[in-house]
Parts: sequence; C-alpha cells; structure tokens
Amino acid sequence: MKHFLVLALFLLPFTNAAEVRPNVLLITVDDMSADSLGCFGSKLKNTSPRTDQFARESLRFQHAHVCVANCYPSRNVMFSGLYPHNNGVEGFYPIKNKYPILCDILKSKGYYTGIRGKVTHSTPYHPYPGWDHDLTIAPDGSKYHIKDVPSYGTSTTTGINHAKKANKPFFLNVNISDPHKPFWKPGDQTKHPASKTFKADEVPIPGFLFDHPKVREELALYYSSVRRADDAVGSILDALKKSGEANNTIVIFLSDHGMPLPFAKTALWHHSTHTPLIIKIPGITKPNAIDSDHVVSAVDFAPTILDLLKITPSTKFDGHSFAPAIRGEKQPDFSAVFKVYNENSGAGRNPMRAIQTKDYLYLWNPWSNGERKFKTATTGTASYRTMQELAASDPAIAKRLELFDYGTIHELYHIKSDPDCLNNVIRSAKHADARSSLQSQLLTKMSDTGDHALEAFQKRNDPKIGHFYTDKKQEEATTRRASRRKNKQPKNKSNQKLISLVAPKTATQGKEVTLIISHTISKKLGVQKVHITLKDGTKAKRLERKVITAAGKGTQKITFTLPAEITDHQISFSAFVGPDYPNNLQHVTSKPISTQK
Repeated sequence: MKHFLVLALFLLPFTNAAEVRPNVLLITVDDMSADSLGCFGSKLKNTSPRTDQFARESLRFQHAHVCVANCYPSRNVMFSGLYPHNNGVEGFYPIKNKYPILCDILKSKGYYTGIRGKVTHSTPYHPYPGWDHDLTIAPDGSKYHIKDVPSYGTSTTTGINHAKKANKPFFLNVNISDPHKPFWKPGDQTKHPASKTFKADEVPIPGFLFDHPKVREELALYYSSVRRADDAVGSILDALKKSGEANNTIVIFLSDHGMPLPFAKTALWHHSTHTPLIIKIPGITKPNAIDSDHVVSAVDFAPTILDLLKITPSTKFDGHSFAPAIRGEKQPDFSAVFKVYNENSGAGRNPMRAIQTKDYLYLWNPWSNGERKFKTATTGTASYRTMQELAASDPAIAKRLELFDYGTIHELYHIKSDPDCLNNVIRSAKHADARSSLQSQLLTKMSDTGDHALEAFQKRNDPKIGHFYTDKKQEEATTRRASRRKNKQPKNKSNQKLISLVAPKTATQGKEVTLIISHTISKKLGVQKVHITLKDGTKAKRLERKVITAAGKGTQKITFTLPAEITDHQISFSAFVGPDYPNNLQHVTSKPISTQK
C-alpha cells in the first residue's frame, strides 16, 4: 500500500509542499563512450551487466549528447543549463560569475544536496555553497579512493541518511571515476578489483581507431575499467534499494563524454559527445523503453529535472525541458543539438562548433590552419603514440593522424551510415542540402545564444577571420593562466617532504621505463593524488601524465612506454602532490635520463 501511494504521488503535480516529493539520484561515469555498454550496442559481451539491468527497467535515449567533450565544461553545462560561452566555464578554471545552478535551486526548494566525486569540476567556483555535503569524504575525514567500488554505495547511503535525518528529499550526484585514466591494471585486483576483466585479443576496435597490439592492450584496460564502473553503478543502486527510497526516486545515468582516446574525448565528433542517457521514474517511465525520436542535450538536463519536480526556476536557461518526451509525448523541436568546444585543461585553445541531428553532423574548426596542432589529453595515450609511429609507413594512418593533429575547417558526416566520422562529405553534391541546412541551424544557434565565435562563423569563407579569432582567444587563455599561476603560488611546498623519485639511469626508446615513487604522507593529509609526468628532451616537453593515489608510507612503481624517437636522447620525470599544480604540496623533478635506441 505504501508503494502504491508513492507511485500515485509521482503521477500528480507537486503543487503542495506537504506532499511526498521525489528524490533525484544522478549517476555519472567519467570518459565512457555510449557504445561501451551492452544496452547501447557494445560489441564486447559483459561490459555492463548492472547498467544493462537498470536499462531494462528504464527509458533509454538513443540520441543524447553532452554539449562539450571534456569534463569541467561538460559538467557545468549540465548543472547550469547554459552553454559555456554563457556560464563562463570554457576550460579548466574557476570563474567569478555567480548564478544559481541546479543544486542551488533544489536546495532553496527544501532539498538536501550531496555530491560524491568531481566536486571541483561540477560548479563554477570553489568552494561552492550549493552542496550540503561532499560525500567523497569518509566519516574519519579521509577521502574515499576514486576507484573503490564499495565506497560508492557507502557514499550513497550516507547521503540518503543525511536527507532522512534532515527530513528532506534528496538530490544526490554520484560521480564514478572509471573509466577515466588511470585505467584498471592487473595490480588493482588486490585493492580495487573489477568483477570481470578483458584481454587484448577479445576487445573490439572502435571504427575511428585501428587494429594494433598496443591499441588492443590499451582498450583491454579501458574495457576492464568500464566493467569496474558498472560494478560501482551496482553498488549505488543496491544502496538506493536498501534505503527503501527506490520507489520514490528519479534515477538518471549518463557519461560526461566519450572514451579518453583519439577521435573521442576532447573533440566534437559523434563518439566524443554521444552519451548513454538512461532515466527511470517509478510510475512514469516504462521498462525497457527506447526513445529514438528526440535528440537531447546535456544543456537540457537542469530544466528537465526541474520540470519533472514541478519547480519553476527564476533563472533563464539556454536549454529546454524534454520532460514531455520522458512521459512519452512528442516534442518536434528536439531534432538537433548544438555542440561547443573551446579549451583543454592546459589552456590550449582549439575552438570548435557543431550541430548534430540523428542523420548528420556538421563541424566547424576555425583553429585549423595547417600549422596549429590540436592540443588534447589523448595525445598522451598509447593509441596516439602508436598512430605516430605507424604513420611513417602507412598512408591511411598518416592521413588520419594529419586530420587529428591539424584538423580541417569544415567537416560533414552522414552519421546514420558513418558514426565513426571516417568520410567527410563536405564537398559532396549529394549532401549539399544537408550542409546548407546545418550551417544555417548552427548560425541561428550561435546568434540566439550570444556565442563569441559568431562573427568568425558568419565570415567562415574567409579562414583568416577564424584564425584571428583563435589567436585572440588563445592569447586571452594564456594571459589568464599566467595570472592564475602568479596569484596562486603553491602553498608550503618547500616545507613538505612527501615523495621522492628513484629514476633509472638510462632508458631505451620504444621500450618501457619504470619510475619508483617513495611516499610518506601523514594521516592528517589522508589520501593524496600524485601527478607524474614523463618529459621529452632538454625543453621538457610533456609526453604523458599519470595520476596515482598515495597514503601513508610506501613505494609505488609507475611504468611508461617511451616513443620510438626521443628529442636530444633525453627524458626526465616530474611529480607533484595535491589536487592540482597551483595548490600542490610538493613538486619534485628527476635529473635528466639519457636514452638509447
């Protein structure tokens, strides 16, 4: 009888504050392509049994996209309902703008708000007052390990209990770290295991990559991380069920963007932004339902959630509610998504704009001039380095590498037949009408939302205008980054002796090299991130960065694979302790290490 009453209340408008109001549980995974899940067509079996089961109980959106395919901007779009050029979060830096986001609005309406993981990436500045609790923190004051599956259920339980104690409905955002790097590795099976792991010879190769042993090895680690993320989803849903609140909770699942490999993360191709959106609302969504009619965007999430809760916001959004579509109604206006990319975590500007429908993707890259290179975290992957090595002897891979590194100003793909974006049909007469229509739609969207790239797009037939726009924005980003570094010098790092490096005396190009890190981190500091960077040559160009966690006293081995060619036959390592460099507790650098072929 209790469950019947709860379901009945779900079906009624929430006009009376005394009524039982639904909870909201938002689950995100980090860096996961939609088609890595069985319920979204994974070619590899058993990557996601718990998520697949949840999908069978829920509604899936086949054509859902995030707005931008890197974490900080993507998550801020979700919570603000605004495009990056309007919420101000275009890269990986806090801003001064103050405006209400989803957790503020819900908190003002009597909701308890809690977040686990991605705390600094989900709000425009820090610390942010909208959250009642950071559920990443354990009761003893330490931080839960980001790859620890059971702790995600523990955090969920803690949040629900806080809400019950406060006699409030809850809004919980639980962010699962996997399959973001560092990927699962064999040593994790003792501390942070996955319920199933995959081998290199069994993984599928995404159409936008290529078959090679090193690519397969990296994908095996990625898919094992997908399975560990799925384990965490199960841990969260089990905690919700155990709490007794499942029948009064809206559950939403999605990824913040695609897999962290070339042609996916940090771009606007199809697999960069396609997200596995799953929604379950007891009494409203039907089991195993699939929406293949509407094209929805992350910018629509905040207004949609508020609409489902019958809350009228006082703030204005760029996005629009697709709650009617969730209820099974038709919304013809949801036929295309506007996608935006501006800046990477290192303040490198490669601006892009795109419009995508179910059938087509049009992409505009004003940064592409044949000389400027694409700055993205995925260049630190084994797949990218292998692409570089093979390009010298394989013309097809060389052509793909050139597109990835240097881009082209206009791209048009028939997504329905080419989701991997392999065949640019921008000059095809057959697709001329689609090109014209999409460019017109993009122009309207940029104009309506006040996009600062509008003038450059209006004059897109003159590439120099786009190049000037890119240079100007890069100069702004570089100045801002320099100013932040100057104003936020690392605190107390000279007084901290937390880590030391033991590096090899020599290394072989094209082979693995191992760095040993010794750490002594006090109980007061709890679990800390250690960022390790492999650098190339006397100019110390960054090749790859890995992030580990460390606590107490111990040693850890970190292995990198060197490129076949090393500038000046010399490498070095640097490492810092802390959440990011401006706030690091210690920064150390190894002596130069000579390399040989």
